[in-house]
Amino acid sequence: MTETVSFGYADVAPEEKTARVGGVFTSVARSYDLMNDAMSGGMHRLWKDRFVRRVKPRAGEQILDMAGGTGDIAFRLAKSGAAVTVADINPAMLEVGVDRAQQRGIDGLVWTEANAETLLFPNRFFDAYTIAFGIRNVTDIPAALREAHRVLKRGGRFFCLEFSTTLWPGFAQVYDAYSHRIVPKVGKLLAHDEDSYRYLIESIRRFPDMPTFERMIADAGFVNTHVEPMLGGLVAIHSGWKI
Repeated sequence: MTETVSFGYADVAPEEKTARVGGVFTSVARSYDLMNDAMSGGMHRLWKDRFVRRVKPRAGEQILDMAGGTGDIAFRLAKSGAAVTVADINPAMLEVGVDRAQQRGIDGLVWTEANAETLLFPNRFFDAYTIAFGIRNVTDIPAALREAHRVLKRGGRFFCLEFSTTLWPGFAQVYDAYSHRIVPKVGKLLAHDEDSYRYLIESIRRFPDMPTFERMIADAGFVNTHVEPMLGGLVAIHSGWKI
């Protein structure tokens, strides 16, 4: 890793980013759905549906949903009959997910506190690895990608849903103004937390562009990498396979 990493627009020591990101998600855990609605205009629900369709979960498969604490992706995956393990570094996010699962009567999910960079799962254990809107908050992204590759079986598949930078002329400027000026104010109004929402928007701007992140996935050992942009790349589905 480099000596510093990005925390929004700031450059900080790696251990400081880990701690500060933890603070952000502890703060926003109970308003996470509101956060995603604010940043995407509610479209994150459609993007997640599309993401899970691309994963194509099947009954009996072992799937790891990383950074999936609140259960949004896991609940969708579990409908297939797959055995889903939900892992998140933040216990507050996991607590929200467990509560939501109980309210919905969803049983059978495994919930575990885990760091994406240093997973404790054995080699070649999972059929699929998913991570949605979580990879940009990881301190050492290459390490997390290598761990994803390690825990997947041969023939296993990696899928990542993440914000990126839209390439549509005009729309990019509109969304940039909306996200920087409006979203933090919405965060202050709905969640009483303007700073955390500001970080989340800034973290999108500092995340690698689509071609760069695709190369990072390949560098971790994945093949047949693919990027599926939506809204011109405002958000993208990245995928790769382990052989």
